[in-house]
Amino acid sequence: MLAKLRPLMATAAAAAKPAPAVAFSSAAAAVEGDDHAHYNHTDACHHLRWTAKESYEYMYARPWSRVVDFYAELVRTGAGATGLADLFGKYENGYCLDTNGEDYTAPSEKKTSTKSSKDRGGRWERVTFKIVLSYHGGSFDGWQKQPGLNTVQGLVEKQLGQFVDEKKAKQLEARSLPLEGCAVVAGRTDKGVTALQQDVKSSDIKDAINKAAPDKLRPLHVSQVSREFHPNFAAKWRRYLYIFPLDEDVKPISGEEQSSKIVEGSECNIKPQSFDVGKVDKIIRQLEGKSLSYKMFARDTQASRSNCDEGTTRAICIELVANRFLRKMVRVLVATAIREAAAGAEEDALLNLMEATCRRATAPPAPPDGLCLVDVGYEDFNRQRCFIVD
Repeated sequence: MLAKLRPLMATAAAAAKPAPAVAFSSAAAAVEGDDHAHYNHTDACHHLRWTAKESYEYMYARPWSRVVDFYAELVRTGAGATGLADLFGKYENGYCLDTNGEDYTAPSEKKTSTKSSKDRGGRWERVTFKIVLSYHGGSFDGWQKQPGLNTVQGLVEKQLGQFVDEKKAKQLEARSLPLEGCAVVAGRTDKGVTALQQDVKSSDIKDAINKAAPDKLRPLHVSQVSREFHPNFAAKWRRYLYIFPLDEDVKPISGEEQSSKIVEGSECNIKPQSFDVGKVDKIIRQLEGKSLSYKMFARDTQASRSNCDEGTTRAICIELVANRFLRKMVRVLVATAIREAAAGAEEDALLNLMEATCRRATAPPAPPDGLCLVDVGYEDFNRQRCFIVD
């Protein structure tokens, strides 16, 4: 995994130590309205580490509206990853960003699209198109199609139904299934998470999708590809960007006065109310280039929506590139890195947490509002593509 971070001032647009000993406690605390068992860290800074409830409150107390509006504008204008590159003063030249999206084929597709399906039957008789989508996470209930929910996959497949061939249409009708296309995605996103260049596989296309949800869902490119092409299995890397807004005027964690104390023996310890950006950078960089198990940083819980405040804010950006990501992994990594930095933990804090036996050792996921799936690649990743450089 490549981990990159640097502080960003937002404008009107947005902007070989042994592992610490740990113990499990059945003490209960309310987090997102549910009972939650605490995970007791016993390292030197355990008394300064936020509880799950405190971490959750700190994350959601940020002024997220500026980040949400920034992502929404990128989708509305169809800027995609180029818009983010401009934010960092870089020119994103890894894509053919022509406005019509005609004859767009990634280099890897040109190499793998040589096999012919002319003499094959069944599904090989049908044509596959690659669609690069941009959508605003706050306007949908995530990617995956679910009954009764407004999801990106559901909307896209419904629009693609008009392109289904007669044979397939009869098969769907015989099974009492709706007339819809089939979309396979390179990386699913949770509710509230934005995607700027998301790849799906399906049938013909651009105008129909453009009319589905104006300013909220935009197909950036459409191109015919080989039937062998699979947007998920063929992908070599995914890149995420998390924008975390900073605000000096938010209320103290847990809604208590900043003088709130935790007493241990004869010592009084005040919980930290902020964190050092440089320390977060150092903690996350410890993960770079290592093959690790991130199961402690995965989640399978329902995302919550945050309340947003108006106003300009400062922000930090965290850029992560890897071949695969687990569910909510980026959001948990960001929240845990910030928690550990605030507590003054060592730089190998995240590496030590890999050895934990319970996911409660890590922080609850940071809000989905700040997360964006920037792009997906089908060739080896070039570090020059990074928005944030050393």
